[in-house]
Amino acid sequence: MNLSEQVVRWTKDALAAMGRDTAVLGISGGKDSAVVAAILVRAIGPENVFGVMMPNGEQGDIEDSKQVIAELGINGLLMNIADQYAAAVRPALLVSPAADYPISTMALIPSEEAKINVAPRLRMTKLYEVAQSLSAHGRRACVVGTGNKAENYVGYCTKWGDMACDLNPIKDLWVHEVLQVGDELGYFPNIVHKAPDDGLSGKTDEERLGFSYESVYQFVEGGGNVPLEIQAMIEARHRANLHKQNPVPYFSH
Repeated sequence: MNLSEQVVRWTKDALAAMGRDTAVLGISGGKDSAVVAAILVRAIGPENVFGVMMPNGEQGDIEDSKQVIAELGINGLLMNIADQYAAAVRPALLVSPAADYPISTMALIPSEEAKINVAPRLRMTKLYEVAQSLSAHGRRACVVGTGNKAENYVGYCTKWGDMACDLNPIKDLWVHEVLQVGDELGYFPNIVHKAPDDGLSGKTDEERLGFSYESVYQFVEGGGNVPLEIQAMIEARHRANLHKQNPVPYFSH
């Protein structure tokens, strides 16, 4: 049994164990969501998969998202988040700043990183809106995640955003394994092998991170010669983002 067959079988069994027969996922135009959509089609059939396109205004690769939906024959939805995003990033009024608060004006301006993370959290909200609405109309729907192992290791994902899901078939797959699954399933090679980007900052993942996902794999698995400065960068990101992977701390008595 090849890797794609294993993942498809796991996905089918996981959905059945959860009592779910319908899957909702975001279709970003990138390889991860495309491969997960293809896995779901093999597991439960295209009629039971809902792919949601959620551009923030204009999306340069929206045609890639449409190609995934059309080629797989899944249900496609378009939900532009531009208006919600604009409202969400408005400055917050400081009604009672502390005496030594390091902001000279009376408005808290969202930082660039904060604004980047607003969009994934809005998209998460829309996905659960779709899933819950489908469930209200007789389907047993859940939200399926699309983040891979390398992204998770270095925290290149948004807490309570794209990390939020009910199950994720590729969470423990390295990027080359995601590509393997995509190639085995045989859909849209132009999308499976496109350079990954977050669709938020206008840069590729490698440009933002300063290293490649292959370097993350080699560093963690110890199978390659990763330069020391890259090792330090990867480990620093991993340590800084452990809060995304660990359970939320809470007081217990």
